[in-house]
Amino acid sequence: MIHYHRERHSIGHVGWLRAAVLGANDGIVSTASLLLGVAAANASHASLLLTGISGLVAGAMSMATGEYVSVSSQSDTEQAALAQESAELTDDYHAEHRELTAIYANRGLDVALADQVAQALMAHDALGAHARDELGINEITTARPLEAALTSALSFAVGAALPLAITIVSPIAWASVTIAGSTLISLAVLGGVAAKIGNASVLKGIVRVTFWSALAMAVAAGVGLAFGHVVA
Repeated sequence: MIHYHRERHSIGHVGWLRAAVLGANDGIVSTASLLLGVAAANASHASLLLTGISGLVAGAMSMATGEYVSVSSQSDTEQAALAQESAELTDDYHAEHRELTAIYANRGLDVALADQVAQALMAHDALGAHARDELGINEITTARPLEAALTSALSFAVGAALPLAITIVSPIAWASVTIAGSTLISLAVLGGVAAKIGNASVLKGIVRVTFWSALAMAVAAGVGLAFGHVVA
């Protein structure tokens, strides 16, 4: 038996990291923007709390539904591709062997060696070899709808809870300032952590998320302010 050292790479976290970061970011930004828009329209403190709670529940369910449907579609596509590949292996095994050999040869292996590699891998797991090297389906990229949906919903709720908690403890006169300030700080931390986990540029992650989030909140506040003037 051959023993090997299994290295830990950040790319292995890409599935849950994407869903968690996207959910938390959306939870913070959308809820904060919603609260700022309502606050700019001169709403009461009770209205702000109702808006925040409604936004948290609706957003978490929306994220879960959207992520589940999206990833399920990816999973269906993968399963269809695997079924087709399995049928092709049954109908013409030798043609599939030549196809895999050509793939390895195009990656730089000598044709004779590519043929040996294809033969060995197909003898071990023919469908797995074609799924990985022909279709690009592996354990990292495999779609997991339920995991993605739960991760998105939970992370959205956690993110949305921050501006909602700030709203609860802040006087109505200071609500806009405290919500906007705490949101930008938390988003900067989130962007930096996500970049660090993914071994990307921390500064770039912070700047990117704070800039676009600030723009989103400014637009929402502007709409709320305009609506407040119209109603008044």
